[in-house]
Amino acid sequence: MNLLKALATISSLTLVSRILAFVRDVLIARIFGAGMATDAFFVAFRLPNLLRRLFAEGAFSQAFVPIFGEYKNRRGHDETKLLVDHVTTLLAVILFFVTLIGVIAAPILIYLSAPGFVSEPDKFDLTVQLLRLTAPYIFFISLVAVAAGILNTYNKFWVPAFAPVLLNVCFIAAALWLAPYCDPPVMALGWAVMVAGVVQLAFQIPFLKKIGMMPRWRLNLRDAGVWRIIKLMGPAVFGVSVSQISLIINTIFASLLAAGSVSWLYYADRLMEFPSGMLGVALGTILLPSLSKHFANENFTEYSRLLDWGLRLTFMLTLPAALALGMIAVPLLATFFQHGAFEARDVLMTREALVGYSVGLIGIILVKILAPGFYARQDIKTPVKIAIVTLIATQAMNVLFVFGLGLNHAGLALSIGLAACLNSAVLFYFLKKRGIYRPEPGWGGFFAKVCLALLALGLTLWFGMGEEQQWLATAGWARIGHLAWLVVLGVAVYFAVLWVLGFRVRDFSKRGVR
Repeated sequence: MNLLKALATISSLTLVSRILAFVRDVLIARIFGAGMATDAFFVAFRLPNLLRRLFAEGAFSQAFVPIFGEYKNRRGHDETKLLVDHVTTLLAVILFFVTLIGVIAAPILIYLSAPGFVSEPDKFDLTVQLLRLTAPYIFFISLVAVAAGILNTYNKFWVPAFAPVLLNVCFIAAALWLAPYCDPPVMALGWAVMVAGVVQLAFQIPFLKKIGMMPRWRLNLRDAGVWRIIKLMGPAVFGVSVSQISLIINTIFASLLAAGSVSWLYYADRLMEFPSGMLGVALGTILLPSLSKHFANENFTEYSRLLDWGLRLTFMLTLPAALALGMIAVPLLATFFQHGAFEARDVLMTREALVGYSVGLIGIILVKILAPGFYARQDIKTPVKIAIVTLIATQAMNVLFVFGLGLNHAGLALSIGLAACLNSAVLFYFLKKRGIYRPEPGWGGFFAKVCLALLALGLTLWFGMGEEQQWLATAGWARIGHLAWLVVLGVAVYFAVLWVLGFRVRDFSKRGVR
């Protein structure tokens, strides 16, 4: 299995999903704008969406995949299938009650996650209604994560990578055709979330059957493998997903700020997640199974080399993305979102948040690469200790940036980015200190070449972008065309400089362990 090819496959499908996500967000911005209705939906959706990130991209995969891979490699099909049955059954029972609590306790959850909404009864009530509609998503999407962990271990990476496409299709369909029949129209987005959970789970079932891993109802609370996963999951939920917990806390801060703050942060986050999903999530997905197998085989040299490969790809691809997000924030936001109810002021307010996020994009993605370096070894304590420090630092920066420096919602985004950089830096320090990761030769020259390419990219974007005001005034195909050639030119210049400096695709080809 060629890991670079697997990365390209997952990233391509993620690109399709992100494009559809942009179409979705453009429609939401055009139809619903940035105000009370969208603030209510984004808060209501953030709670179940948090669990999606915790499971699909975080704690569950970090805890489940190493142990599932161990069973698959050492204990045979029957014991592995039994583990899948027991884990899925127990998880389904727990999720049922979590979902029920979400529906019943919706007012309390909204009060805790967005206390600023209490002063606006209509906004508060609408958010409660939407949360009750989206709560079942928790049940379905968590089971989707189980299926994804199984399929990824069997190197069926494309199936879980395609599932998010279905979520965006449901959103688009609801915004275009269901919204006119709902009162208020934003309730259509709540229905889209619930239906998407069912559709994504149903899509993966045939592939589970094909590899003989379709779960059956078997409840066994004495299964040692299940308890090993549970013990790993508890700390992993906090350790891997600290940035998501920080986002929830940021929502509390944002609900106390000017109307639209929640939405501005959301739209900035959507753009920031484009490179994060295409690279961070994709690399983390393919690295964990191979790292787990290298650790099980006690091949620590290849373990370190695989981490080195992931880090080089991350720096080479993430740094230009972060530079571009910060430099051409207005062109991106104006082109994608400045339509209908989403006005020029919304573009400028969202730009402030996007610049803050872009500062920490490299840290956000590095966490997804470095954390598997610990979890593949079933080391939970180290990332948890680091996460605790990071979470405290995030909230200290929130207070400083929002109330001390008056940066408002932009300060919330900046604190997330800087905290992610802190998290990744400390993770890297301990990986290197303990000898888990030993850098391969040539990092100095690698960084020098990347910096030269970044300089060329920055100059290209600076002179090609023009005045920000013209992006706010221009509309239609002229703006789209300008952005398209600016992005293409920037990508071409960056990779052309790297090629001239000696970078070749074959140098980053890497084979994983079957």
